[in-house]
Amino acid sequence: MTTKEAARMYEAQHVAEHAGKKLAVFNPGDKPIEDLPVIYGFNNGGESGWMHAVLIAEDGTPLGSHACSSEAYMPADLGCLEGTRPDRHETFKEHYPSGYRMEFVGYSAVRSHDGLMTAFKAYESSTGDRHDETN
Repeated sequence: MTTKEAARMYEAQHVAEHAGKKLAVFNPGDKPIEDLPVIYGFNNGGESGWMHAVLIAEDGTPLGSHACSSEAYMPADLGCLEGTRPDRHETFKEHYPSGYRMEFVGYSAVRSHDGLMTAFKAYESSTGDRHDETN
């Protein structure tokens, strides 16, 4: 088990390592970026040390999840940033072979994010399930 100070130092190192990285884009057809479908990574809540990071395509398809100790780790752990999680991008490319762009939505913005709310509605329409977007 790490101490709180060690955990803070590790998180600070992680944030510094990923500072300045752009959001990942896969664009084999060289389309205008704004025309590419979005894959949203978002913080679906939880508690410090055990947070639920989730991926959903704008068409409502769930594309993965991850347990994180802090929201600061989520963009990289989900593959939202350039050069992170190539394994996840293989799944993303299968879903959107013509291209996609990533976006990360922090917990405080989830309920007010129009694109993410549209993705939740698309999920509900395709499954008949009611999705509670945050815990």
